[in-house]
Amino acid sequence: MKEFIELTIQFRNNDVDEIYDRYVNGRKFDRKNYDDFYLMKEETKDIFKRIDLWGEMANKYVHRIPLFPNQIKNTVDNLEIMVLHSYFHDVRKKRFMELHQSVLYNLDLILNDQNLGE
Repeated sequence: MKEFIELTIQFRNNDVDEIYDRYVNGRKFDRKNYDDFYLMKEETKDIFKRIDLWGEMANKYVHRIPLFPNQIKNTVDNLEIMVLHSYFHDVRKKRFMELHQSVLYNLDLILNDQNLGE
């Protein structure tokens, strides 16, 4: 459980902010350029592995965290979508911010839960 909480903290305090910053300030990749695609693929391998790991761990601890299984799946999906949109900028800022707020809300629910003792 401790590893899950640490991963959640890492997403909440680092990764989501980096994704947002890349969306706002990063260069827009061209979807039709294979070089951009392969560069994005290499840069995102690690975060996609951590997103999958977080989803597996959240499902393992589903009865100890304040999220339902569908919220876990949606959070994983939203994180993955945010990563992709942060490179390709193919959604409006309003939609990106909705994804961002949804992910932060669910991560905060987990981190603010007082019943997460070992």
